[in-house]
Formats: sequence, structure tokens, C-alpha cells
Amino acid sequence: MNFTRWSARLPGTQRRAAARTDHPVTPDRLGEGAVPAARAEQLTDEAPHVPAVDELPVREVLDRVPALVALVHGTDHRLAYVNDAYTTAFGARDPGAPAREALPELDEIGLLPLLDQVLRSGKARTVKSRKAPDGHSYTFTCTPVTEGDTGGVLVFATDVTDHAEAAERLRASERRQRETAVTLQRSLLPQVLEEPDDLRIAATYQPGGTEAAVGGDWYDVITLGGGRTALVIGDVMGRGVRAAAVMGQLRTAVRAYARLDLPPHEILQLLDGLAAEIDANQIATCVYAIHDPNEGRLVYASAGHLPILVRDESGAVLRADEPTGPPLGTGGWMHASGSIPLGPGSTAVLYTDGLVERRDEDLDEGIASLERALSGATGTPQVVCDRLVRSAGVTADHDDDVAVLVLQHPARTGPDSDLFRNAALELLGGIEAAPRARAFASGVLTSWRFPAELHDLGVLAASELVANSLQHGTPPMRLRLRRTDRRLIIEVTDGDDHLPRRRRAEPGDESGRGIAIVATIASNWGSRRTPGGGKAVWCEFVLPKG
Repeated sequence: MNFTRWSARLPGTQRRAAARTDHPVTPDRLGEGAVPAARAEQLTDEAPHVPAVDELPVREVLDRVPALVALVHGTDHRLAYVNDAYTTAFGARDPGAPAREALPELDEIGLLPLLDQVLRSGKARTVKSRKAPDGHSYTFTCTPVTEGDTGGVLVFATDVTDHAEAAERLRASERRQRETAVTLQRSLLPQVLEEPDDLRIAATYQPGGTEAAVGGDWYDVITLGGGRTALVIGDVMGRGVRAAAVMGQLRTAVRAYARLDLPPHEILQLLDGLAAEIDANQIATCVYAIHDPNEGRLVYASAGHLPILVRDESGAVLRADEPTGPPLGTGGWMHASGSIPLGPGSTAVLYTDGLVERRDEDLDEGIASLERALSGATGTPQVVCDRLVRSAGVTADHDDDVAVLVLQHPARTGPDSDLFRNAALELLGGIEAAPRARAFASGVLTSWRFPAELHDLGVLAASELVANSLQHGTPPMRLRLRRTDRRLIIEVTDGDDHLPRRRRAEPGDESGRGIAIVATIASNWGSRRTPGGGKAVWCEFVLPKG
């Protein structure tokens, strides 16, 4: 191989066009007053002669280059040359053999198809950080070289092992950080969802992307007692462990505030102030909803979150758009509660923006697509949840976190419906309403075929709650009994909004024992203010199994 001819095509080689003197001056032609060459170099500013690139011994230069160099020619890439660095890395090579035989290491890392592309296109190509059989990582640059009808490819490989190892350490660190963040995120979510008597619920959470920055999506289900259930979903803006930590604090606060049994908008009002105290720069959206089976509606309040979707028994989908306030942490806004029907046979979906938001489409289009998917989604809550996630195109490499909470209010028929009953009595008149209430409670509990012990306890609890309402409350008053497949619930409502509390009655006191008696005999009890004024006091008994 004539390296002088091939070197003219090496990358970066430029032929020097500077003119050279064709007839050098000889000593015989020195005239009078001429200056000898040695003195001329000292007396002139001309730089000493530097050899042109063409004058350099190409093979010696390539042999001294620390990078790996190989030269192949022809369509089958026959080996023409490898430098000393290449030989040191992979051993000696015999010129003239095809690259597949002479350079098996290039074949192993999939570089031979690239040689074909470079030879056909006449354009240089580079592949970054390929790990070779010697354990080192190289960046390969393949450059076409031509001379007449002969074509070849110069392969130039730079050792980037240090950079590759540093990059791998960085990726490993990011993976560990992401695993830590995801573990924190999942530990802050409910490990097992609470199971209300009247609802069937399923949820899913999928962290977005593959980087360490998971988000702050969360959901929760909280049984409030008296047959009522609170449902929460939220999204802390931002990414990483900090967002997950703020999410955990908000979720814990929601559960604490829920025990106060406040209306949804008051819960969000408390969360708004707390979010500003936790981190004024961290904004979160949230929906807090309460389901009461006696009302057949979902009462909710939204702080900048996406609308709840409800599919009724006929398949029609309703969107709970209003009212919606600003996100938590902004302050200065009075939230309001709204409601949407959720009767038997209905399915409701609460979700975060990762399910419907896409960079290339409007948010309303994403919500409309979710509505269409929900209208045709049937089956258990978990089946519906999985179908909605699949229909939205959410995969393992999705770029945003996704949280979905699906709840169903089953339409019960046949023997199952006998396990869910309601009975109510308007308490009219004065103290004579007490014996009527006891008789009503006794008749209802007898018809529901409760054991004698539970029957007597239920009648006693109803009597005490009614007596307390007659003494301290105002009309209108109502006694309501409800049974589920798990518990008996007794509730009395009146028009006074003063909530009772349990207190210790002294031996000489003639009152103050009613709530204490109820708290002692019942599995649980509580009170809350009702919309429009007034209060409800309730207690519940867990039914014996079987």
C-alpha cells in the first residue's frame, strides 16, 4: 500500500500551496556584499523552515498516535493497515484479509455495517462509547478515503473508558436516587385501601420516566363513620424527594382534618394554610370528596385539580367542573363545595394530570378521551382502573406520574339487597316523641332479624340519642337506622349546630350520661354539622360475622 498516496486523503491533511524557490542560491552566485546563510538567518526575521504535512512520514505519525487507527479498502473492507496502538489493544493483524476476519472486534461491536454506510455515502460517521472486547470503551469515527476508483475507510478510535465509567457511575447514582424517591413515594401512599361498606374502590400509582425525579401524586380513602367515606387525590407540583416529602405531610394532614368531619371546602381551607407553611414555593392541587350513601351524591371541593368524572348506570359520563378554586398554598381564596350524583350502579374516577396531559394535545382533549374510555369501561373497579390507564397510553417510560382512584356504588339486587336497608322516622312533638322512637327502633331491628343482644343495644342507643336531641336540639329532628352487610348505624339529626361531647357526670347530676352510655355500648360514635345548619349524631355497631 502506497501510504504517500493514501495520506493525501487522511482527515485534516491539507496540501501546502506556499511557493518554494525553484533555483536555490549557490555559494558561486553570491555577489559582492552578500551575507552568508548563517548570518542571514540571524539578520532577517524569516522563520526557520517547517516541514509540510506532505513531507512527514505518515506511517511513523500514525504509529505514534495514542488512538487506535485502522485502514480498510474495498467493498469487503480488506485490511490495509493498523497502527501500534491498535496492535497493543487487540493484537497483530495480517493485511489483506476482509475486516470480518481481520478485525473481529469491530464485528463484535456492530461496526461493520457502519463501514458499508460510510463507503456508500462518502460521509464520515461517528458512534459514541462502544465497549470493545478488551474491556475499554471507544468512540469510533469512520472517514471515507478515496484515490481514483479505489475507496476505503479510515477507522479512528479514541479511548473514552474513563468518561464511560464516570457516566455509568452517574447513571447508577441516579438509579439509586430514583429508587429511594420511589420507595419514599410508595411508602407514603396507603399500603391497603380502606374498604367502605357501600363502595368498591381500586387505585393505581405509576411513577413517571426513568430519572430520579418522581413526582408528588397521592390518593387516599378515609372512612368517616356513620357510613360516610372521604376520597382524596392530589398532586404536588415539582419533582424529586422534596415533592414526595411535601406530599406525605399533606396526606397526613388530610387524614387528621378528616377526623373533624368537616365539609370538603373547609378541609381544603385548612390544607391551603398548611401548604403555605410547609413550603411557600411548593404548590399542590387536590380534590377532597365525601360520599354519603343516604344522599346518593358525591360532595366535593377542588383546589386547582382536574374534574371528577362519574359514569351513571346508563353509561352517560358527567364531569364535575365547578366549583374549582386555585391550588393549595396560594392563599387568599375561599373554597366552596359542589356535588355530583353518585347513585347505585355509578362509577366515579379521580385522577392526576399524568393520565390526560400530553405535550402535543390540549388538556381538554385528554379529559374528553378519558370520558370516552370511561363510558365503555365496565367490570370491577380494578378492571376499570387498568383499562383507563391502558387507553391513555401510559407505559413504563411515561414521562409523568399517574395516580388513579376508581370507586363504584354497586346496584344491589336479590338477597344482597336485604343486607342493605334504611329506615327513618320524623320526630314530631315534644317529649312524647321518645317512646315512639323506641318503639320504631325496636320494630325495625326486629324485622331485620338481629340477635336479641344487638337488638337491645340498638334500641338503647337510639333512645339515648333521641333523648339528647329532644333536650338540647331544635326541630326538625329525625331518627334514621341503616344496616349494611357489616354494621348497624343509628343517626339522629336536629336543627341545632352545637356538637355534643362526652363528659364525666357526677353522682348528683341528673343529665350528661347519654353520650357516655352510647360511647360505651357502641363500636364507634361521632357527630358533625350538616349543610344548611344543624347537626347529626351517630353511632354504629359491628355485626357479628355470619
